Parts: sequence; C-alpha cells; structure tokens
Amino acid sequence: MTLLLTVFAAVITTVLWYRRKDDSMQLGLLMFMFWGASLMWFVDALFEYAELKAAYFTPAVEDMINDTFLGLSVIALALVIWVVRLLITDPLGTVKSALMKQN
Repeated sequence: MTLLLTVFAAVITTVLWYRRKDDSMQLGLLMFMFWGASLMWFVDALFEYAELKAAYFTPAVEDMINDTFLGLSVIALALVIWVVRLLITDPLGTVKSALMKQN
C-alpha cells in the first residue's frame, strides 16, 4: 500500500510539474521526493517478496491499514518539507510582501 500511494503521488506530481512551464513552485523537489520514496518502497517490496514468496500477495487487514497510514505519513512529510522549503525560499515573494504589510 505504501508503494501504491507514493507512486500515485509521484505520478500526479510529475504531471503537474510537466504541465507547469516554470518551476517557481518547486514542484521538481516534491516530484523527486515522491519518486525517491517510491523507489525505496519498491526495493522494500522486492526484499519482502523474496522473504514471504506467495504470502506477500495476501496481507492481513491490519498490515494493509498500517501500510496505508505509513504511506499517507510519508506523503504528508514530503508535503510538509516542500511547504517549509517554499516558505523559506519564497519564490513568489508572498511571505515578504505579507511581512512588509505588517510594518
């Protein structure tokens, strides 16, 4: 489930990144984080399949729920890192203009 969720996130982000003409929102960073997580979960799936063989394809319900929460947590962490990076670099000048209005 973790692999499936991160691959969906990676594909969606790749489409958004590809359709956007500029990288002002730094979607490339988010895309590479999701593809890196997908690669990590793919390698994990290979090793788990080597260990469990056919039992890999019949997981328990608890395992699927845990994997879903783990996949969503990985996606949420990547999104938090991306938003923090956007706030720090402030590519559109939104934070700077908001801070200047305060003074």
